[in-house]
Amino acid sequence: MNQRKKKVVIVGGGITGLTSAFYLNRAINQYQLPIELTLIDANHRLGGKIQTEYKDGFVIEKGPDSFLERKPSAKQLVQDVGLGHDLVRNTAGKRHIVVKDQMYPMPDGAIIGIPTKFGPFLKTGLFSVQGKVRAACDYVLPRSKVEGDQSIGSFIRRRLGDEVAENLVEPLLSGIYIGDMDQLSLLSTFPQFYEAEQEHRSLIRGLKKMSQAASEGTLTSKNQGVFLTLKNGLQSLVEAIETQLMDVTILKGVSVKELKKVKNAHYELSLNDDESLQADGVILALPHAMMAELMPAKKYLRDYTDMPATTVATVVTAFKEDAVNLADGVGFVVSRHSDYTITACTWTHKKWPHTAPKGMALLRCYVGRIGEETVVDLSDTEIEEIVLEDLKKTLNITAKPEFSIVTRWMKAFPQYNVGHHRRMNEMHESLSKDMPGVFVTGSSCDGLGLPDCITQGKMAAKKMRAYFE
Repeated sequence: MNQRKKKVVIVGGGITGLTSAFYLNRAINQYQLPIELTLIDANHRLGGKIQTEYKDGFVIEKGPDSFLERKPSAKQLVQDVGLGHDLVRNTAGKRHIVVKDQMYPMPDGAIIGIPTKFGPFLKTGLFSVQGKVRAACDYVLPRSKVEGDQSIGSFIRRRLGDEVAENLVEPLLSGIYIGDMDQLSLLSTFPQFYEAEQEHRSLIRGLKKMSQAASEGTLTSKNQGVFLTLKNGLQSLVEAIETQLMDVTILKGVSVKELKKVKNAHYELSLNDDESLQADGVILALPHAMMAELMPAKKYLRDYTDMPATTVATVVTAFKEDAVNLADGVGFVVSRHSDYTITACTWTHKKWPHTAPKGMALLRCYVGRIGEETVVDLSDTEIEEIVLEDLKKTLNITAKPEFSIVTRWMKAFPQYNVGHHRRMNEMHESLSKDMPGVFVTGSSCDGLGLPDCITQGKMAAKKMRAYFE
């Protein structure tokens, strides 16, 4: 590496940008790399969607509340920043599905809605006899002959039929990607479904074998779940990372107006305070819509920046525990064939007992989905009233909440529609040729969850190191 100090700017202080800054800075210190690092975020706080509020003994997550343990990058980051002792695992509990005002327990053995145990599937009232027979056809149907990408909806409907797709799979998928399963890309969301079918011909048989292989050596007890979080809230991870970025210049409340190449592979970032920064390398960990403003002349970014995104709101409500009639479990999701505005409800105090004082209940509801986003534009009071009416239908709540907190996420969830993987590859390839040393990463690229964003941030740091070698 040339010993003249290289200047690297990371734009975006969400978990992806923070991860890039953390691992790149650690490498700079460990290997004495001649790199100066700057992190810029338009907000006055870092962390992006990670926001924890502490109120009256409650630990309230406004954004993501946990991460999957089986995706190791998030747990590794927590340990790398020294918070491993604060990790807590969720309490496992049955989830329910609301279909036409009736709440049904999730059939045992359902993997993201795909049934893998015959007995519970036969007994559930979620489907008609015809729907169950149609789903069983998965055992005899041939493999898909579709070349390239396809929607999750078309794939699941072909394998299992409409009833399973709409009453079981879609409510769970919408809780993860908050999108339309008939538009979402199979290869960019659940490629393992396609792999299971191609290897075993039957999707059910394939996922069952994959699940058995994954569970070998698992040491968790029956009352423990597969998710992890931090006992002091995920914001404590953000704060721990920021504390360890002492060698990094951090600019908060500053946005980048334009990014342009000035000569060879050197770049200039124009800021909203009329200042500018020079850089030899840039990591852009931003929502895709913001990219159009930074580089409006780059036509190869158009498919990326035009990606649709969903708006939702979360509504957290606290009650006295004896005022809420909860079934056994940790929450429910809602089928599209139900007259509800909420799309899901988590009984947070049961899933994460550390989040609520003894004797109190903490419920977290979600409103807004593709085509039904106008509810998010209502006032806090109106949204709270709508949510409470929906909760009364299922939980027989009679008391008023102790408090409610509404958080809006505007155009915050990018939609990986069919062809997303191809579009991302084309964008990255064109960018590397046109603007070497500029890397685009984050939730708009290759995964929405915390582990996926952390993996991408770590990979961006690795690519930047390799670029200067």
